[in-house]
Amino acid sequence: MSDIQQTAQQLHDQFSEHLDVDVEEIEERLEQYVEEYKIPLDEARRSVESHYLDEAGIERDELGRGGNPTVQAADVDAPDEWVDITAKVVDLWEPRSDSVAQVGLLGDESGTIKFTKWAASDLDELDEGQVYRLGNVVTDEYQGRYSVKLNRTTTITEVDEDIEVGDDETSVEGALVDIQSGSGLIKRCPEEDCTRVLQNGRCSEHGEVEGEFDLRIKGVLDDGEDVHEIILNEEATTDLTGIGLEEAKQQAMDALDTTVVADEMREMLLGQYYRVTGPTLGRYVLANDVEALSEPTDAESVLIKARSM
Repeated sequence: MSDIQQTAQQLHDQFSEHLDVDVEEIEERLEQYVEEYKIPLDEARRSVESHYLDEAGIERDELGRGGNPTVQAADVDAPDEWVDITAKVVDLWEPRSDSVAQVGLLGDESGTIKFTKWAASDLDELDEGQVYRLGNVVTDEYQGRYSVKLNRTTTITEVDEDIEVGDDETSVEGALVDIQSGSGLIKRCPEEDCTRVLQNGRCSEHGEVEGEFDLRIKGVLDDGEDVHEIILNEEATTDLTGIGLEEAKQQAMDALDTTVVADEMREMLLGQYYRVTGPTLGRYVLANDVEALSEPTDAESVLIKARSM
């Protein structure tokens, strides 16, 4: 059986309870995408799946699958996959939307991964520190960071054992040679479960929105051999610079220009040495901890390098 035939059979099994559709019809759609339009099979599968979701009038999280692969947190490297995972609830966060029942961090021996449990799923509460086997969860991805979403088809089983959660953090250090565009005072999309940074007042998914202010630094550390890209969230940015969100908003209001905040950060930080520790997100290290180092810096050469980037 070819990859296309196997994928067609899997899609048929998915929709068999919702639609009267032949395997051959699904296979023809996949072949058109893959052979005629030269679309990779994974993307073709998502497109065909979306077509039948619309035809059946159901949401993606209502579409269950049997025989899911069992994965660890570090194994999740693609969106829209149905998997099973056994993990400990490491941390629970305050949901930002009424549509979210619980959100937090799961962990196993390989590391940690964010999870979201929708209010509409009507699932049992997860307790912090408890280990669960979660069946039929859906993987998701945003800007290279993966997560899992619990839905109304998810099964939750308590596991009477402990898991030692692995450390997926890394440390990098060097001179801060660049603070990239998109740093300082930014605006994010206010829509639920969306934190995309707005470009000219527009979210790439939700269009023109009002936006909510936030602070961050996207920087580059140079250790003399390699460069490392880092991201500091609002808390880490304020801790490092002493500039809080309200102060940054006032600076921007006084200058009628939001870029003054990033400019001040560049003046303050470029040429200094730092050690940044945190998990990786694509090519970035997300700063959980930032430590200033006392290693001497040739400020002139650092700034020349910064201007050339």
